[in-house]
Parts: sequence; C-alpha cells; structure tokens
Amino acid sequence: MMFIDPHAHMISRVTDDYEAMAKAGVVAVIEPAFWLGQPRTHVATYIDYLSSIIGFERFRAGQFGIRHYCTIGLNSKEANNEELAEAVMEILPQFALKEGVVAIGEIGYDEQTELEDKYFRAQLELAKELDLPVMIHTPHRDKKRGTSRSMDVCIEHGMDPSKIIVDHNNEETVREVLDRGFWAAFSIYPSTKMGNSRMVDILAEYGAERIMVDSACDWGISEPLGVAKTAALALERGIPEENVRLVCYQNALDAYGQSGQMKEEDWLNPPPVDQRGLYEGNSVLRGGREPLIEDDTDKRTLNNLIIE
Repeated sequence: MMFIDPHAHMISRVTDDYEAMAKAGVVAVIEPAFWLGQPRTHVATYIDYLSSIIGFERFRAGQFGIRHYCTIGLNSKEANNEELAEAVMEILPQFALKEGVVAIGEIGYDEQTELEDKYFRAQLELAKELDLPVMIHTPHRDKKRGTSRSMDVCIEHGMDPSKIIVDHNNEETVREVLDRGFWAAFSIYPSTKMGNSRMVDILAEYGAERIMVDSACDWGISEPLGVAKTAALALERGIPEENVRLVCYQNALDAYGQSGQMKEEDWLNPPPVDQRGLYEGNSVLRGGREPLIEDDTDKRTLNNLIIE
C-alpha cells in the first residue's frame, strides 16, 4: 500500500527517517511551514527557511525516492510579533506560487489572540486570491473553542470547506469538523495529540470520508512512521482496506491535489534516484559513501509496489 504523510516537518529529520519512510511505503510528504521551537526575530530568517522547504528539502526527499511538497504561511505563534508578521505577509505571495506549494498553512490560532486572528484572516484572503487550499493548525489549549472559531472565520471569509484541511483533531472536535463539510486531519503524535490506537477507534466510528492521518513529525519526540504504523494497526483491527487507503493516501491527494501542484504520476513515474545529484553544489552523501543509483527499471509503478 502507498502512503502520503500530509504533515511532516522533514527539515527537522535525518536521512534515516527518509529511508525508513520510503521502505514503509511513503511515496510523498507535505511539509507545512511552521514554528522552529524558538522565535524568529527577522524576516530574513523566514525567507531562508521558506527557501529551504521549497528548495533543498525537496531535493533531499527526492534523493530517497520520496516526492516532497510544502505549504507556505505565517504560523500562529509568530503572528504575535506584529513587526515580523507584517514583514512576512509581504513576502508570502512570492513563495506561495512556487512549484510544489500545495496550500497556505499551517495557519490559525495558538493562544487565540487578536494578532493571531488578524493574520489568520489575512492569510485566508491570500489563499482565496491564489485559489489554494488551506491547512489549519488548531490550538493545543482550548482546542474545541479554537477549532469551532477557525471554521467560523473561514465561513465568514467565504472559504469553501472542501478546500480547508483542519488539522490536529481529536475525539472532541471531529464530529463538528465533518458535519460542517471540512477535511479532518489527525496527527499521530506520541503523548500530546493522538495515539494510533485512538485513531483506529475514530475510524471505526466515523469511517473514512474526509479524514486523513499524518505524523506531524518534527524536532520534538515524534514518529515519522506514524501514517504507516496507523495503517498497519487499522488493518490488524479490521478496518476495511479501502478505508485505510482513503485516510492514509487518497484523501490527502484529493484535498491538496486541488492546488494543481500534486499529482499521482509524480510518484508513479518519478525520476530514478541518483544520489550523485547535487543541489547548489551539495550532496546528501558523506564520507565517501556509495551513492544509490536507480535505473529506469527500478522506478515505482502500480505493478511494482513491493519495497524491500
């Protein structure tokens, strides 16, 4: 089975993670622009970061046979630095139209402040102007109110729920998100967001329509195999295979594919992996390591999905 991880901060991960994900069946990842763990203090660092996730990280994923996409946005924590936020809002449009950008995100609320609200609304307008989907980060504290408020604001701005992915859901929020016609994403993030056993219970109760699973793996204690492991556990517990395929692959493709930037043929007919490749003079190889070099017969096809 092929998997898409529609929320993975791969810039924080090591090459072993890419290798493990590819071996587990992950064919594509979506990397949302996000918080680095400490505040950025100048727009220039934002520019370098966004340049990395549309540039070198895309190259690095490809060196391990995974197609890489990203979302562009001002995260809610840094929206509270108004001077920085104003500067970031000026540069976002030039990045949002780059190749491989599938949404504006992850945006929304953290502490639900006035400034977070201001820049959330401004970025919804940007998404509408560029006709891009939106990935919403729902707050960790006061989640139910923050999730409802996020959807209220989207509707207020005339956004189509079918183009909005509401992420970091839990048992408390899923019913309302689905009833209002939005996509409901779940981050399988140990200890804090959602374990995969709870996720399987949700799939058993709600089915697979407009639900997707992601790892949200980042610089914290997290699991880059969250999608693949959830799929295996769901199958083991009797969730129909088609439902597992929908929540771990197809729904992410349908939602983010609305950008026009993400197509199945990207990974069904990818360029062969050649780790001799360079990005601005840099390689993923170190210490004289032998590069992996595929020929055309190694490429993935629908008839050759076994990863050994």
